[in-house]
Amino acid sequence: MDTEDEENMSRRRAGEGLDGGGRKRAADEGCGLGRPRARRRRRAPGPPLPKNALMRLHEARPGLQFALRAQSGPVHAPRFVMAVEVNGQVFEGAGPTKKKAKLQAAESALRSFVQLPDAAGAPPALGPADFTSDLILNELRPGLKYDFLSESGESHAKNFVMSVVVDGRLFEGSGRNKKLAKARAAQSALAAVFNLRLDHTPSRLPVASEGLQLHSPQVLADAVARLVLEKFGDLTENFSSPHARRKVLAGIVMTTGTDVKDARVVSVCTGTKCINGEYMSDRGLALNDCHAEIIARRALLRFLYTQLELLLSKEEQRRSSIFQRSEHGGFRLRDSVQFHLYISTSPCGDARIFSPHEPILDEPADRHPNRKARGQLRTKIESGEGTIPVRVGAGVQTWDGVLQGERLLTMSCSDKMARWNVLGVQGSLLSIFVEPIYLSSIILGSLYHGDHLSRAMYQRISNIEGLPPLYSLNKPLLSGISNAEARQPGKAPNFSVNWTVGDAAIEVINATTGKDELGRASRLCKQALFTRWVRVHAQVPPPLQRTPVAKLGMYHDCKLVATEYQAAKACLSRAFLKAGLGVWVEKPTEQDQFSLSP
Repeated sequence: MDTEDEENMSRRRAGEGLDGGGRKRAADEGCGLGRPRARRRRRAPGPPLPKNALMRLHEARPGLQFALRAQSGPVHAPRFVMAVEVNGQVFEGAGPTKKKAKLQAAESALRSFVQLPDAAGAPPALGPADFTSDLILNELRPGLKYDFLSESGESHAKNFVMSVVVDGRLFEGSGRNKKLAKARAAQSALAAVFNLRLDHTPSRLPVASEGLQLHSPQVLADAVARLVLEKFGDLTENFSSPHARRKVLAGIVMTTGTDVKDARVVSVCTGTKCINGEYMSDRGLALNDCHAEIIARRALLRFLYTQLELLLSKEEQRRSSIFQRSEHGGFRLRDSVQFHLYISTSPCGDARIFSPHEPILDEPADRHPNRKARGQLRTKIESGEGTIPVRVGAGVQTWDGVLQGERLLTMSCSDKMARWNVLGVQGSLLSIFVEPIYLSSIILGSLYHGDHLSRAMYQRISNIEGLPPLYSLNKPLLSGISNAEARQPGKAPNFSVNWTVGDAAIEVINATTGKDELGRASRLCKQALFTRWVRVHAQVPPPLQRTPVAKLGMYHDCKLVATEYQAAKACLSRAFLKAGLGVWVEKPTEQDQFSLSP
């Protein structure tokens, strides 16, 4: 290299800011000939950007290759179809760009991982445990924001409500903590928007009803449970009252359309005990059965009497009644009216005879010691909890035998509820005026098992025949709730609480005596309801009575006037006998041999 070339090279190095060794000089070196080096801009701090379905799929299955399947449309509006194969399954997506088509294909792949984890012949690409409901929803709709709505419930059973908006629709979820409530809201959105259900365990899914008006059984179940719990909180000073202590809570909610927001709590009750035999009343002044669901139904009867009196009052008040004239004679519910029963746990008796942790796959795998007694009629134990199968020859109880020490037997709640699904919840006296009234849904706060509950409620008497007109075997919606109540070990309180819409406060009943602590009769006792019936009877002319009552007599005699109801009752007894499930045990007849004082 000659001298001129060396000089030219030195000038180039100086111009490029290089020192003699070929390294770049710092910006402050020399005479400022070199320009400062631009610094790289750092991203503003904050949460990481949400990952879309395509990114999540690549994380789960690195190296996946997308292929162009088809391209159509004009140049200004093309349509691409992209496909990806995951473990032998091909998923396609379409869109105006290849990127959007790939995103759709990835979304389909992620969806299938949840929908088909057990599908025969379709090996899953991922197991359902790889995703949580809110994670899956975030993959399908990145960047969603969850809002905290409310907090309620007793200290041992808190309930939080979270919400999320997906595609312009609001979804709510409840749980014992905010994380679970968020997951429940995501589950509701996945089910409604993407038709995805994470829990495919058959025993935990709702058992549908053809007559249900609301399109989402789980939304209905959660709303009914929340309404009953909130009302109980209001009645017990936000659960701080001594009478808020309970083991079982039950309530009945009335809906008048498809919007749950229009629902109305009709009754709220607690209790788990029955009367002691020595406190039986031959004047109808004592409550025999203080189990929450039984008391809730008796409270509903008070509401029905009030609604009948509205219909029979002045013209302007008639429109507010839930009843209307029936073309078959008497009265019937308006078409939009439905009643939903909530119980915080499964009803005692046949519906509760299962192990909550039993194998789900095959019935032979069930190792519960009572498996052979399932479906049988059962009775509650006096002054205790739990039930026993009906003994052979135990169909008749005598007044003097019980007073002398024989245990008073009361049919289990499961058996009584099965009876409601044939005879209706209105009972014999009201059936003289109104057509049968059936529950539209039965919702459990815990210990829900679809197979066992459906067997107890109606399947074991599916052989019933010869029912009178308008009577049928009702099959209500059966469902658990998203946020199941925790088991509450310990001794149950000896009191029962009841409230009916319109009451100023709760009534507290001693379950052992069937009366309040001062020995006064309950507003739900037989005599109180019979008094309401006599009052309504005086206002209903004979042509409007489904079965005219010629002369008022004893409580027992008036019940027998309801001939169609009594015929349906006989059909039910035959169905239990035919299925080999036992005989219904009646209370001593002396309990109903009373009249009202003139």
